[in-house]
Parts: sequence; C-alpha cells; structure tokens
Amino acid sequence: MSNNPCHLNQVSNRNFLSIGGFQLVLNRCRKVDFLCNKANLPGISMGSARQSSYLRDIPVPGDKIQYEDLRVDFIVDENMENYHQIYHWMRELGYPEDLGQSKLDNRSDATLLILNSSLQVSGKVKFRDVFPVSLEGIPFNATIQDQQYFTATAVFKYTMFDLMDIDGKEV
Repeated sequence: MSNNPCHLNQVSNRNFLSIGGFQLVLNRCRKVDFLCNKANLPGISMGSARQSSYLRDIPVPGDKIQYEDLRVDFIVDENMENYHQIYHWMRELGYPEDLGQSKLDNRSDATLLILNSSLQVSGKVKFRDVFPVSLEGIPFNATIQDQQYFTATAVFKYTMFDLMDIDGKEV
C-alpha cells in the first residue's frame, strides 16, 4: 500500500452494483420475502437552515433526516398467503373489530441483503421498526389474452435504517 492520502479515496472493489442482486428478509412476513421481486433502498434527505451574517446568509445543515418509504413488490402466490400476511398485519394496526385482533408489538425489523456479482452477500441494510401503510389491491380481469401473474406493492414506514457490512457492523 502506498502512503498516498488519495488512496483512501479509491474504491476497493471496481465491480458495479447489480440492481437484481438483492434479497429481502421481512421478519414479520416471511412468505413475502421469498417472492419479492423489487425492493428499494430508500433515499434520505435533510433540510437546511440559514445562518445570518452581515454579508450574506450562510446555509448550514439541518437537524432532522427524512427517510423515503420502503417499497416492496412481490408476486402473489395463488393461495394469496403472502398477501394475507400483510393484509392481516395492517388490520392489526388499524381499528380491529375486537380486542383479540390487536397486538401490542405490531412492528418488525427487515433486512435488505445486497448481493455481489457472485450472488454472495456483500452488505446489509437493516430497517428498524417497520410497519405497512399501504397494500395495493388486486385487479382481477377475465378479458386478458395471455396468462399473467399479479405483483402486489406494499409500502412500509420505519424509524431509520443502518448500512452494515457482511458481519453486521455499521459502515
């Protein structure tokens, strides 16, 4: 290794990230993650404030990070078991018909496993306190010509996510 400080700015792996290289583990809905075909690493944003000075206002970092939603697309199995898992989870979160439907612990953790070009885990994104806020309806249609399979979309909120290496250490 060189003593060049610019070496610290070089990427260690020059392979590119594949958008198809992922696996989702949704602890509360294990039937969803097997047939998951899309998931996003949500964006984050942070506001800014202005600090006044006698020459001009200077932008300074804000103090709150906003996380975009976690969106998951999954193929619905023909018994709709994976769809039912999210549906019932949302029913528990909403206004249940009786006290027996309500559960105190309605949040879950989720992990997005990032796979490398050899389909081995190269990193993890750990989502904390995940819960569903939206589940797409199923548009049955008897007029279609070719067999098609339905992919549902579920949207989740969470408190935050952590980027981790393969050993589970925050990066």
